[in-house]
Amino acid sequence: MARKRAPEEHDNHERWLVSYADFITLLFAFFVVMYSISSVNEGKFRVLSHSLVASFSSQTRSIEPVQFGTASTSFPIAPAPLNRTPIKLDLPQSMGKDAIKLDPSKAKKRSPEMDELGEKINNALKALLETKLVSVRKSDNWLEIEINSKVLFSSGSSILSPSARPMLRGLSNVLKSRKNKIHVEGFTDNLPIKNSIYPSNWELSAARAATVVRLFASYGVTPKNLASIGYGEYQPKVDNDTTQGRATNRRVVIVIIATGFDPRLRSR
Repeated sequence: MARKRAPEEHDNHERWLVSYADFITLLFAFFVVMYSISSVNEGKFRVLSHSLVASFSSQTRSIEPVQFGTASTSFPIAPAPLNRTPIKLDLPQSMGKDAIKLDPSKAKKRSPEMDELGEKINNALKALLETKLVSVRKSDNWLEIEINSKVLFSSGSSILSPSARPMLRGLSNVLKSRKNKIHVEGFTDNLPIKNSIYPSNWELSAARAATVVRLFASYGVTPKNLASIGYGEYQPKVDNDTTQGRATNRRVVIVIIATGFDPRLRSR
């Protein structure tokens, strides 16, 4: 039986195109590389040039080991003198109480404003000043009105007593037309308090101070001039060993700062 002959493959006369395309691609890549080499970045060239000049023209440097402990007497090393001009720092007044040490004159400068304000407050609180439950203390740059807590609040509460409102309204009438900063500070005794409203004396003292501040604002005192602070039991006026001492420590202090005086310079 005769074998079938495999069909003859036709010659592909277009194979040369593959080689030609590869040649053209390589030629194109060659010219791209040549063009990129011929384009010089002037900025980078200058940086490189300056770096090379600085490297070859600088003085010879040697690395010296760091000396620990006592240096050997046979090889004394004298430190090079530092000819540096000291920098003078002008510390801002916002550094708080430390600024008093730097410029005591600003803290001791007397403000005549406090004399005039103290007279008005004494007239507004004349009846209560006689009961010894309210007192007014005047300093060069601030004025303190200390009010016993029982005049303002019932025990363990920050709800203002109705009888206290006329007194605070009288103070508000004196203060609402002024630009003075006013800090209201709350204080308690050292007897612990813990209930659903006030977990500790911190909250009670802060709530009482905030109540007075809120009332001042409702009576027309500028709110941005007001601040409330709660000190809890940690700023006692007298010892808490007796009932009378604890009653004295339960108080609210209204501090009126002289215009232009930094409240942070005030010392307790």
